[in-house]
Amino acid sequence: MTRTRAVRSDEPHTPSADGADRTHRPSRGLRRDLYAVGAAALLVTAAVLIGDHIERTHHTLRVGRPPVLGSWEPHIGPGTPAAVVVAILTVVHGPALAARLPWRALLPLAWGTSTAWIFSLALIDGPQRGIASRLTTRNEYLQVIDRFHDIPAALGDFTQHILIDSPDNWPAHVAGHPPAATLTFVLLDRIGLRGGGWAGVWCVTVGATACVAVLVAIRALADERLARRAAPFLVLAPAAVWMGTSADAYFAAAAAWAVALLALAVTRRSLPAAGASGLLTGLTCYLSYGLTLFALIGTGALLLGRHRAGKRPAPLVPLLAALLAGAAVVPVAFTLAGFDWWEAYHLLVTRYYQGAGGVRPYGYWVWANLACTVLITGLATAAGLRRTGAVLTGGRGVGRGGSPAAARTRLALLVAAALLALLIADLSGMSKAETERIWLPFAMWLLPACAFLTRPRAWLAAQAVLALLLNHLLLTGW
Repeated sequence: MTRTRAVRSDEPHTPSADGADRTHRPSRGLRRDLYAVGAAALLVTAAVLIGDHIERTHHTLRVGRPPVLGSWEPHIGPGTPAAVVVAILTVVHGPALAARLPWRALLPLAWGTSTAWIFSLALIDGPQRGIASRLTTRNEYLQVIDRFHDIPAALGDFTQHILIDSPDNWPAHVAGHPPAATLTFVLLDRIGLRGGGWAGVWCVTVGATACVAVLVAIRALADERLARRAAPFLVLAPAAVWMGTSADAYFAAAAAWAVALLALAVTRRSLPAAGASGLLTGLTCYLSYGLTLFALIGTGALLLGRHRAGKRPAPLVPLLAALLAGAAVVPVAFTLAGFDWWEAYHLLVTRYYQGAGGVRPYGYWVWANLACTVLITGLATAAGLRRTGAVLTGGRGVGRGGSPAAARTRLALLVAAALLALLIADLSGMSKAETERIWLPFAMWLLPACAFLTRPRAWLAAQAVLALLLNHLLLTGW
């Protein structure tokens, strides 16, 4: 008698050459996916209804359309046809191209498509409102370009203008970030790329590389098959609504490449990659205080990479030495210029509670922030996270080398590290509202959970529809 192996319902079925799942029989895993989607939808619904009530009665949420910062304004624009075309082409052809293209061709295609998706969504609001003026509003970085004529002096005096009651206090986003964020736009201005249009283009084109960095990391830490399955979901993420044009998209890319280079350093025994990873890690911490939590994802990448390397992992001491040497460059430079990171952070905490952070209720935002996360990662990611949990509770170790089961476990652990970092950020209370923008760097590492899903085209369509609805019905702002 021929004996067949029982297939776990939560395991992805083997896809066909085009990346699509040919199984039509409903599975227990799919039903559980839909339960997860239903729970995520209920969370968003509760955040909308309860948030609307709180804002109407108490006016303490300080957002126009709870749980997101924006206003209800159904509209179409010049980006509408392009966004629809990009969505349809990615849904129809994305899984097949991701499965078949040579790896070196897949990466630039992913970056190009992601760039087109972000730009087209931004242009739904029009070129001026959607791109050129985003980073020029009263809370944004470009408001203070003229105050950085003498960069060393501005850095040395930076902490003196963080508090609201300080003389010439910085705008909210400038005060809320270390000065590398503002300095980026100052340097763009210095080389002739002046104004909100160039700043927006910078954020979109650099931010779109985040999906490439995540793919590189997944291939290095898990395997290429899972990276290919995740690619269309990273490209067609609803997060693109807020990546165009937000400086947080740029921050997301810097953090993602820091992790990707670390993954390459560990798996390829490359000290230059470790040094470059450290350099970007240091820069990331001086772009956003909250991105210090990427240490959790980086540690996960380090440990998983050593497992992936098999019996001959890279020597740990030289690797850490190169990493730490690179990580010291940016902090040392800013410290020598007179900027004290710790002092600035403590002043920021005070500034945060002087403003909206002191009014917004923690009891609402501690769970409504997660509803914002559903909106930027999509319902497919809710199902993917459920499958991530199933992989982690399946009793299989991370293994060594390239077995498919071990690769799935390693990817699940990487996603879990990102989720843990996000939850710590949530519990801290320093991200009450606007997390649809602030948590973009973490969202990029939750999206790979979609690699565990079957029927990729159906899930991709759901992601695209959500993004298009959000961008056409709401006028987002920050």
